[in-house]
This record gives sequence, structure tokens and C-alpha cells, in this order.
Amino acid sequence: MSAGTPGKSLSLTQVLLCGAAIVTLSMGIRHGFGLWLQPVTVERGWSRETFAFALAVQNIAWGIAGPLTGALADRFGAFRVLLAGSVLYALGLVAMGLATSGLAFLGGAGLLIGMAQSGTTYAVIYGVIGRNVAAEKRSWAMGIAAAAGSFGQFLMVPIEGGLIAAFGWQEALFILACAALMILPLAFGLREPQRKPTPGVATQSMGAALREAFGDRSFLLLTAGYFVCGFQVVFIGVHMPSYLKDHGLTPGVATTSLALIGLFNVFGTYTAGMLGGRLPKRYLLSAIYTLRSATILAFILTPLTLLSVYVFSCAMGLLWLSTVPLTSGLVAEIFGVRYLSMLGGFVFLSHQVGSFLGVWLGGRLYDMTGSYDVVWWIAIGLGLFAAVVNLPIRERALLRPAAA
Repeated sequence: MSAGTPGKSLSLTQVLLCGAAIVTLSMGIRHGFGLWLQPVTVERGWSRETFAFALAVQNIAWGIAGPLTGALADRFGAFRVLLAGSVLYALGLVAMGLATSGLAFLGGAGLLIGMAQSGTTYAVIYGVIGRNVAAEKRSWAMGIAAAAGSFGQFLMVPIEGGLIAAFGWQEALFILACAALMILPLAFGLREPQRKPTPGVATQSMGAALREAFGDRSFLLLTAGYFVCGFQVVFIGVHMPSYLKDHGLTPGVATTSLALIGLFNVFGTYTAGMLGGRLPKRYLLSAIYTLRSATILAFILTPLTLLSVYVFSCAMGLLWLSTVPLTSGLVAEIFGVRYLSMLGGFVFLSHQVGSFLGVWLGGRLYDMTGSYDVVWWIAIGLGLFAAVVNLPIRERALLRPAAA
């Protein structure tokens, strides 16, 4: 797909419905992986670090593949990338269920699913939104897509918990593999028309776009802040069930906790997307990271009860993925939408490096100390760091020379 103005864009309703449904499936499935930690490690005789490392690799593979899949989506359209991502997702879930060694589990849960998520989640979907939705509605539309991912967590986590209870953890993964293939028909709704170059506008190459972005201070600050988002949410999402069980709470509490995070994240991400079209996004991001640190601090200093778990889940849910539409909205606002999927993929790579460290350190430090306390404090400190680095971001479009 070439740069420029489309002869005919996809309708807003079509983009939102198909994009939201794809993100609901893709993000919803992955948000429940923490429910598999205990049954898999107990049956296979693995340490928690073995499971956590596989999911850490999943996040880093997602991040590394993100710029490539984003560039392919920008060049050839999201449709083909979504088709490949759906098939890889299903294969990864099947491999995850069949694995009898830590290495095989790493290949399925880590590499295959990580690559699949890079082609079926936000970077690719936001590229379609950026190219087909008017600028004044873009932040709101991205908030809708992010809210869909949150609804996927609310919807899928209880379903996944029920599947494990009813059929066992292996069969539950095979059922989810079939669900991942539902992305295939939805991808046809995001098949974009061919675009023609716009007269009088310089055509920027991918290389020039990358040099421009990595030479821009705001891009680097935004990327640094997104690292923290990945560390916090993936550590909590994967290790929260085990943390609660270690303190004597039942698996049902963990399922409810993750579902509440997903439910309240629907409101949080939608609100963030809506406010992002009215208020400076950098201030909203700084506020979100500050509130995350305050919420975690209150949680670990308060006696652990059902009430404290559910209050924490609701509060954290409001802040969970609310950074996503704001971060992608800033990339689109500063650099335009031509290479939005690719540049968003590079920003997301930083997010996934943080995710890798969050999930792996959670397992590693638990095995070393028998506690998650150190990781909770690291998450608090990183949140304050992100709150500071987002403040100097410049929110205005870069000016480029017109074509001769």
C-alpha cells in the first residue's frame, strides 16, 4: 500500500467493529495466561521461572517482531498481516498445550504466540484507524479499540478459568486455538483500498521516517515511558494469581481480580482516548503513571483481604491500558499516520522489553526470595520515573518540506 490519499476509506463503523473484535480476541486470550501458571508447573514439575521465562520471551518476541509486522502492514495493508497472525496464534496455543519440556513450551508460548500478537493487536489495528479515521476522532477511536482489548480481558479471563476447570488446562488451550482462528474472517473487514500519492506532499521513505523518529527527543521520551507500562501490567497480570494464592486466597479470587481489571479498563481506556482529544496527552500519561505507583503502594501496605484485592483491581483497571491510545495518539500527532504501525511497533518494543523484565523478574526474584515484595517496589519506582519523562514531550506535528 502506497502513501497518500485513499480513493475510498473504510467506514468508521466497519473499522471499529472489526478492529475491536480482533483486539478483544487477541488481547483477551493472552490476559488469562497467568491462570495456567500453577496447573502447568505442578503437572510438568517445572519451576515458576520456567513458565515466567516463556511468557517473558513471548513479550520480547512480540516487541521485536512489532516493527517488522508494522512495516509490512504499512506497506501492504493490515489484512495479510492479520491472516498470518491468526494462524500463528492458533499454532502457538496448540504447541503450548502439547509441550512436555521447558524448551518446547518456550517455543509455543514464547516465540509463536509472541510473533502472532505482534500481527493481531494494537500496532496493526491502530495503523488502520490512523489511515481511515479523521484526525479529530482518532484519539477517541483508538480509545474504543483499547477498550475492546480491556473488554476481552473481562470477557475471556472468566471463560478461560471455566475452561480449565471444566476440561483441564491442555484442552482449554486447544479450544482457545480455535477461537484465535476467528480473527481470519474479521480480517476481511479491515482490507483497505489502494492509496494513491497526494500531489504536493513529499513521499517519505521508511528509512527517513526511522531517522526522523529516533532523532526526535519526544519519541525517545515516549518510548522510555512505555517501558514502564509493560513492566507493571505484565508482572501483575501473570503473577497476581500466584501472589494471591500464596497469601491463602482461592483461585476464584484471582479470576475475579483479573476480570475486574479488564472491566474497569474498558472505562479507563475509553475515557483516556476521549480526554486525549481534548487535553495534552503528555499530562494525562504522567498522571496515569503517578496514580499507578500510588495504587500499588497502597495495595502492598494494606492488609491483604478480599476487599483490598478487589479495590486494587478496580483502581488498577482504570489505569491498566489507558496509556495505549494516548501513546499511539502522540505518535500519530507528531509523525503522521503514514508509518504509524511501524513507529508504533518500535515504541511498543520498549513496552515489551519492560514486559519481559516484569514477568521474568517476578518469577526469578520469587524463586530467590520466596516473595514478590522486591518487584512490587521496583514497579512503584518505575511508575514515578515514567511520570517524569512524559512531561517534556512536545505535542505538535513535525513540519516537512512539500514536494517540488
